[in-house]
Amino acid sequence: MSSNRYKILVVEDEANICNLLETMLVTNNYQVLIGRTCSEGILLMHSYVPDLVILDLGLPDKDGLEFIKSVRQTNTTPILVVSARSNEHDKVLALDLGADDYITKPFGNAELLARVRAALRNRRFSDAEGSAGGKFYLHDMEIDYAKRTVSIAGIEVKLTRTEYNILEMLSYHQGKVLTYASIMRKIWGPADDGGIKKLQVNMANIRKKIGSTPGDNKYIINELGIGYRIGEETN
Repeated sequence: MSSNRYKILVVEDEANICNLLETMLVTNNYQVLIGRTCSEGILLMHSYVPDLVILDLGLPDKDGLEFIKSVRQTNTTPILVVSARSNEHDKVLALDLGADDYITKPFGNAELLARVRAALRNRRFSDAEGSAGGKFYLHDMEIDYAKRTVSIAGIEVKLTRTEYNILEMLSYHQGKVLTYASIMRKIWGPADDGGIKKLQVNMANIRKKIGSTPGDNKYIINELGIGYRIGEETN
């Protein structure tokens, strides 16, 4: 087994889902570890230090949310939740506790693999947040972190400081859903009481300035009732 392949820990108790995920991931050149309980998953997490975790919430010994809480005390490894729970409350709770993404069962293989790639890419660039240099590219959009500028097709877009900060934050976490609450805490601080309306107004202004129309997911995707994510290149 090649040591330079990404190592993915699957924490899931359903045998058919485990087999499906293992076959799909191994076929795409990932190493796979399987944990069938929350406790076993945490043990494997500390023993093997995987690059990514795919986590079910309905585990036999403890709720998968307990796995997220435990891991996030000391570890920033991306966690992709794959769960049958489809209500917004569970999604927001998992994301706010530290999950990086959330997919509802049943899932499409292509979508799950895309989310895996995005989470691993986000891990590679996670240390870039707050750095003084580098650029981000998506389609014809360029963000120059050093200059704090945004351009579309080579033409600079005039954003306010807050608008830039929001877009920059999303770009640092490409492939990750950021909840409304997490964005508002980061941009305006925990004491701000402006509510989600302030964020929505700023987001509408950003989309207008970068030429993104309603329903257009080229740059920014609105996960309704949950939060926003920056788009990805599609090949």
